Amino acid sequence: MKLLTSLPAGVGALAAAVVACTAVAAAAAPARPFGSHPVAYTAGSVLPSNQAARDSATASFYDQWKAKFLQAGCGSGRFFVNTHGDTDGMVVSEGQGYGMEIVPLMAGHDPNAQAEFDGLYKYFRDHPSQNAKDLMAWNQNSSCKNIGGADSATDGDISIAFGLLLADRQWGSAGAINYLAEGKKVIAAIKAHDVNPQTKLLNVGDWALGDSQFQFGTRPSDYMLDHIRAFRNASGDSFWDDVLTAHQNLIASMVAKFASGTGLMPDFIMNTNTSAKPAPANWLESPDDGRYSWNSCRFPWHIGTDWLVSGDARSRTEALKLSNWIKGKAGGNASNIGSGYALSGSSTSSDYSLAFAAPFAVAASVDSSQEAWLNTMWTKIVGQSLASDAYFANSIKMQVMLVLSNNFWLP
Repeated sequence: MKLLTSLPAGVGALAAAVVACTAVAAAAAPARPFGSHPVAYTAGSVLPSNQAARDSATASFYDQWKAKFLQAGCGSGRFFVNTHGDTDGMVVSEGQGYGMEIVPLMAGHDPNAQAEFDGLYKYFRDHPSQNAKDLMAWNQNSSCKNIGGADSATDGDISIAFGLLLADRQWGSAGAINYLAEGKKVIAAIKAHDVNPQTKLLNVGDWALGDSQFQFGTRPSDYMLDHIRAFRNASGDSFWDDVLTAHQNLIASMVAKFASGTGLMPDFIMNTNTSAKPAPANWLESPDDGRYSWNSCRFPWHIGTDWLVSGDARSRTEALKLSNWIKGKAGGNASNIGSGYALSGSSTSSDYSLAFAAPFAVAASVDSSQEAWLNTMWTKIVGQSLASDAYFANSIKMQVMLVLSNNFWLP
């Protein structure tokens, strides 16, 4: 790991090692160590063949992912997920959230997991949003300074909160950081700043409520319904039941109106207070804002995971539609999964990326009719080297492998 300190490299590495060893000595034993598969998925689900091989492949890829992307620096005892040029900055809150989800799930394989998680948490706390101190400013540069506006992105906020709940379940909250209390703070801030109070739908960030163009906009890649269920359980707040239902209703409505043959979701949806529809080109990010592109590529992973851990039939319906469509579109060949589609199913890019391919494997896990297709995709995903793709795609692959190796669970 490269250490961002003013010390000579050798001294910095030695100091980091001493800190890590001290932290490990004091670390709590994980309650749900990697490989223990503590929670069975919903009956009727299917997973790739050979559990031991799946665990081994997941652990091996984690070691590679960690060596490349999990970095010490930006202050004593801090860790961050370095995007290595895959984004405009060095760190994005989405990546920090991914790290805070992945690391607790790997405890038991990674002996330094708790110290690394605490470092990820400290970095998050070093970069609060200007709008809400319990949310994270979304982007920092190589000098560890905020860039692009010190406000939050909802996906990062949700993953950070969920990561804190995982940490509480894994190590307890009696140590230096009260993970549960901190998680509840982030959940409360998400409720106050990232959810439209009228529609109960997630906004794109804590800045959107005060913006006339974006306050009734939403991003389906943020629809981590399993995380919303965890927020309900941790907070005891029935508000999250309404949030869950609002998103389930919107997903069903959007598919029926705009993607009945595919199940695809657009990167962004607008007019959610009146007649929701895909956003136009360049509404917020790119010409593909109204298509299935680099945001919504995560949707099949999230909707499939929700069924695996909740058994909610609505999530299974949407996941199975997606899986049947992509299997047909790709002709049963996982290499033919492209990197973008119109909601009707026409290809907008034939390029292959794990960011698009890996999530469809989770969607396939919801029904035994997809088992052969799932195994085909798993083989392709596992066979892709870390060097073949960038931070975003590799981080999605890492989490998909955790799900499909039965090493994911709700806190």
